Amino acid sequence: MAQDSYTPPKVWAFDNESGGKFASINRPTAGARFDKTLPKGEQPFQLYSLATPNGVKTSIMFEELLETGIKEAEYDAWLIDIGEGEQFGSGFVELNPNSKIPALLDTTTDTRVFESGSILLYLAEKFEAFIPSDHRGRTECMNWLFWQMGSAPFLGGGFGHFYNYAPEKLEYPINRYAMETKRQLDVLDKHLAEHQYMAGKDYSIADMAIWPWYGVLAQGKLYDAGEFLQVQDYKHLQRWTEQIAQRPAVQRGRMVNRVWGEEHEQLHERHHASDFEHKTQDKLGY
Repeated sequence: MAQDSYTPPKVWAFDNESGGKFASINRPTAGARFDKTLPKGEQPFQLYSLATPNGVKTSIMFEELLETGIKEAEYDAWLIDIGEGEQFGSGFVELNPNSKIPALLDTTTDTRVFESGSILLYLAEKFEAFIPSDHRGRTECMNWLFWQMGSAPFLGGGFGHFYNYAPEKLEYPINRYAMETKRQLDVLDKHLAEHQYMAGKDYSIADMAIWPWYGVLAQGKLYDAGEFLQVQDYKHLQRWTEQIAQRPAVQRGRMVNRVWGEEHEQLHERHHASDFEHKTQDKLGY
């Protein structure tokens, strides 16, 4: 079906009436828009996030570290509502000048860490966990970590935007990004046909990075696009997806800073391990 053609002007101009779910907060400029100090808790790490795929990566990592008995990885998780523009507060911008979740403060060294892949790598190196110790294995883990960081924008900002968030359905971009998304699913499926986990025989930060995007997509829970993309056809990806989904730390991690879905799966803030039992939205009664 033909679409109305568009001729770009010689100079692009910002139009905040262009539509889309996030039109009210999108602007072509960086920096803080208002003053707001970030809250801080008592734990060594302060995480500021939302349970998007990128946010879930980091909360899974913290829960996996705690699951292994590394008590020094305790963390406070504070909710940043990106739909309300909270990522543009001065305190958050100080941690992440790019105004994207997640952002992390390591209070033990007064170190800021932003970009989800950087946070995963920072924590893996700090605690010497979930990253291969040998050079070849570490390189393979980094291959797949950076594959995810480079590939997911086509899934999220490309396919996800035009399939789910754009103000109107446009055939060309949906077809373009659906094709690329299916190609990426096939990359994963072929790799997982010969490997138990992304970096080989051991679970690593590469799995934690990829699962919240492509695993959840394989479950049919991302953009409600499972049937459209025929995700059930990727059998090896399905095996890996279910294997990761059964991990207790993954089940907890995906609940942190979650504000949608079933109330018993929503833990808006996380400050102690007991919060999963006592402070989910169904327990709070509102």
